[in-house]
Amino acid sequence: MKDFKYIWIVGLIVTLLLIIVPILLFASNEAQAVDRPWSAILERPPHTDHSDLMQGPYATGQEVTAACLECHEEAAQEMVQTVHWKWESDPVMLPGRDEPVTIGKKNQINNFCIGIQGNWTGCTRCHAGYGWDSADFDFTEEGNVDCLACHEQTGTYVKSNSGLPTEGVDLAAAAQSVSTPTRLNCGSCHFNGGGGNAVKHGDLDSSLFYPTENIDVHMGRYDFQCVDCHQTEDHQIGGHMISVSSTDSNRFDCTQCHDASAVHEDERITSHLDAVACQTCHIPEGAVRQATKMDWDWSTAGQDIEEDPHEYLKIKGSFVYERGFMPEYEWYNGTADRYILGDEIDPEATTNLNEPGGDVNDPTAKIWPFKIHTAKQIYDSNYNILLQPKTVGEGGYWTDFDWDQAARLGAEASGIPYSGEYGFVETEMYWALTHMVQPKEEALLCADCHSENGRLNWEALGYYGDPMTWGGRQSQKLVEAQ
Repeated sequence: MKDFKYIWIVGLIVTLLLIIVPILLFASNEAQAVDRPWSAILERPPHTDHSDLMQGPYATGQEVTAACLECHEEAAQEMVQTVHWKWESDPVMLPGRDEPVTIGKKNQINNFCIGIQGNWTGCTRCHAGYGWDSADFDFTEEGNVDCLACHEQTGTYVKSNSGLPTEGVDLAAAAQSVSTPTRLNCGSCHFNGGGGNAVKHGDLDSSLFYPTENIDVHMGRYDFQCVDCHQTEDHQIGGHMISVSSTDSNRFDCTQCHDASAVHEDERITSHLDAVACQTCHIPEGAVRQATKMDWDWSTAGQDIEEDPHEYLKIKGSFVYERGFMPEYEWYNGTADRYILGDEIDPEATTNLNEPGGDVNDPTAKIWPFKIHTAKQIYDSNYNILLQPKTVGEGGYWTDFDWDQAARLGAEASGIPYSGEYGFVETEMYWALTHMVQPKEEALLCADCHSENGRLNWEALGYYGDPMTWGGRQSQKLVEAQ
């Protein structure tokens, strides 16, 4: 019995190990599974006061740029390589095409103000440069880069036709104020796309200049600036938009800051991340504060009737605006097809200008929320191609209200044929919702999607029915394989 005198000590040690080891392992796992989004946010560079460095006076924007380049010698050279400057992509292959094409604001159309070719003086007010007033604009001329558009902080700098500073702007004061870009800089163009505040995107408008957290939790609660997420190197700005990009390059996701394995305490939510974009649950509605344009009917333009900027304008036609709209949900893998000027259409069907890539069987695709903007726009009823009318300036529709003339001048500028016969056809365009992220307490709940009246149309997404009953897309593939 002497050998067993201290057997209780062995038993105690084993018992303690059985208790402590799992706790340590659990604690270790917990330590590894902590969401630390702030570690991905770069520290903003310290501000340099330019009051004594940019004394002026300056007669033109180009003179300001020349002064900037005395110190920032590489800045303009970097800038002219960017999409923000070129408004055109590198050549890309699109589905069903035999050779690469380029896409972008420079050479493609949308279903808002339609296109810039022939309309340069008006559309390039938002170009980060000076003097783009024709197809002959020199994109290699570094002296025409507009540094102030993205860096001035007075709030008084306004651009006019062809991107030139509005007459009367104090260029010296603007130059002395320059700093890291803020929401005021980015929003001056991006919040006003399509000809006015809140028109285009559905998740970008002037409410984001000074938002509350219920408009956007990142900007409102934490005072994020655009560049905190759209991080920039050598003037190449991170991120892309489905309206002007067809590839999944230069994209970023929420998981670049948030740890997908740790951000949710409930594993059932985490299990959705392979098929559902973060935005789908965390952006439950678009146009949170200000109504956005959902439909634009150009065919009704030209009438002398009572005008209302949210219902009818003689120069543009009829509109439908909506606030707090429920998004449309589609599979999206970061790529998109694109209507190219000259492509033949079916006038009896709705033409999709930028259909998202991906479907239920694509493992890289996720369900995303979109604003889908519908329109009736002009087309050649003989050739069955969409037309890009001239709207601005001499001979433009907004001057003479003559569709035939506007179509002819626009076709000449954009290099497409025009038969002299025109009509109006229905089009649609996708705009992904990625801003106006709500506090987590306002995210969608299970029943918002998984219920009899849920917001997702499972059959339209390619499922047999609600995945809670029929299984996810992996289960569906097994059924199809059998």
